[in-house]
Amino acid sequence: MTQTMNPQGPQAEGPQAKEPRNKQARGSKPSMLHLLLRDKVATVAAAVLAVVALTAIFGPPLMGELATKQDLMFMNKAPFDPANGWAYFLGSDSLGRSVLARIVVATRTTMMVAVPAVAIALLIGSLWGVWAGYHRGRRETVSMRIADVIMSFPSLLLAVVVLFVFSPSAANIVLILAITRIPIYLRTARAEAAELQSRTFVDAARTFGTKPNAIIARHVIPVVTPTLLTLATLEFCFVMLAESSLSFLGIGIQPPEVSWGLLVAQGRQYLQTAWWLSILPGLAIVITAVAANALAAWLRIATDPAQRWRLALDKRSAKALKTIAKDAK
Repeated sequence: MTQTMNPQGPQAEGPQAKEPRNKQARGSKPSMLHLLLRDKVATVAAAVLAVVALTAIFGPPLMGELATKQDLMFMNKAPFDPANGWAYFLGSDSLGRSVLARIVVATRTTMMVAVPAVAIALLIGSLWGVWAGYHRGRRETVSMRIADVIMSFPSLLLAVVVLFVFSPSAANIVLILAITRIPIYLRTARAEAAELQSRTFVDAARTFGTKPNAIIARHVIPVVTPTLLTLATLEFCFVMLAESSLSFLGIGIQPPEVSWGLLVAQGRQYLQTAWWLSILPGLAIVITAVAANALAAWLRIATDPAQRWRLALDKRSAKALKTIAKDAK
C-alpha cells in the first residue's frame, strides 16, 4: 500500500500548526471585567453597589406610595414574617408604614447627596490640582495654601456650622460636603501632575511645541485618572457616612424626605421595642460602605500597571508565588 504524503512536508506543516497555539499562549490583555470576575470579593462588592444604584433609580417610582401609606393596624410589625406580605417583609414603623419601602426611597435620597458631592469635588479638585502641579511655582503654592486652610477645619464640624446657620437641605449638604472634600483631590492630583511634569513623554511633547493645556489633557489627565477614581470610591463612603451623621443629628435631610441616616435617627427611640427601625437602615449603610471600600481596594490594584498582573494569576500560580516569597524570608 502507498501512503499519501503531504506535498508541503511536515516541516511546512509545523509552523502553521504552532501559530494558533502561540497566539493562544500569548493571549490578549485581560479586560477589567475579566479581572473583576476573577476576584470574588470585588465581584460581590460590585454587585452590591449595582443593586444599590438600581434601587435608587427604579425603587422610588415603584414603592413611593407604599412608603407614605399609613396603616395603624400594622404598627411596629416585626420583620421577616411571611404572614405580613412582601411589602412588610422588613417590618413596619410606629405609623404602620413599610420599612422596606422607606429604605428603598431613602436609598435615592442618600445617593442623590453622596454621588453629586463626590462628582463635584472630583471634577473641581482634580482639574485644579493637575493645573497647579503641572505649572508649579506660585500657582502651586497658592493652591496648596488654600487647600491647607480648608483642611484645617474638620469637615463635619464645618458642615454642622454652615447647616445650622443656613437651612438644612439636600442642595446645601451637597455643596458643603463637596467644598470640604475638594482639597483631598487637589493634593493628590497636584502630587501626581508634579511627578509627571518631568517625565520624558511630557518633555517630548513640550519640545515639539504642544501647548500646556493640550499636554495636560492628552498626557497628564489620562495617567492621573485611575488614582483619582480609586480615591473617589473611598470618598463616596465618607460622604455617605457624613450625610447619615448630619441627618442623625437633625441638621441633614428633613422630613417628609427620608434618608438612611434619618431613618436611623427616627428609630432610635424604639430600639427596645422595634429594633429594626434603626438596625436595618444602619445595616444598609454598613453594607454599602464595606462594598465601596472593597471595590476601591480592587481598583487600586487593577488600575496600577505595576500591580495588575497579580489579578491575572490563577490560584496555583498565586499559591506558588506566596510560597516563594515565604521561603525568601
